[in-house]
Amino acid sequence: MARRGHIRAAVILGLAAFLLPLAPVRAEPAYVPLVRDYVEKRIRPMVETPLVLKAIAEQNAKFGDVSEMDMRVLDETYRSEVDQHHLQMVKLLLDKSISHYLKAEQDASQGVIIEFFVTDSHGRLNVGQSTITADYWQGDEEKYLQTFANGSREIFIDRAERNESTQNLETQASFVVMDEENRPIGVAIVTIAVDAL
Repeated sequence: MARRGHIRAAVILGLAAFLLPLAPVRAEPAYVPLVRDYVEKRIRPMVETPLVLKAIAEQNAKFGDVSEMDMRVLDETYRSEVDQHHLQMVKLLLDKSISHYLKAEQDASQGVIIEFFVTDSHGRLNVGQSTITADYWQGDEEKYLQTFANGSREIFIDRAERNESTQNLETQASFVVMDEENRPIGVAIVTIAVDAL
């Protein structure tokens, strides 16, 4: 008798689970799969080139022991230069061959790529950049914290926002850059005009 009661309870629970609506699933915004596909097919191959990998490796070797305080000073100096339009650090970065390469890829994207840059292994400092970025140190931002810092190999796609000056819907995607031996060495960050995809 007790066994029949257990079977009946199991059948009722099974039917209830089947008939009752499932808990709502948060669907990702419609732009996310488009951005992920673009990054996977177009951006990742641009980054996985000898020029980019070598530039990141060289900067990792050069700044491997930079303290967080030094990084913050460099970042503040960079931001100050941008604010005051005295672009000494920015010009040095933009003159690097990796920056010329990223700028050429941005220009060839037909308006899809708004900004394109890569950082070293600690998100510390930009290695190369296609345009003037708002800051120099990315290690305290989601683009680094959601990728390199937590060991994720997924593409992190930030919330899209409307750019007030261009009226473009823009999002930023970032992913860990791996070297030829499949070791994480840096982060690639690209700002994408969703409307241009």
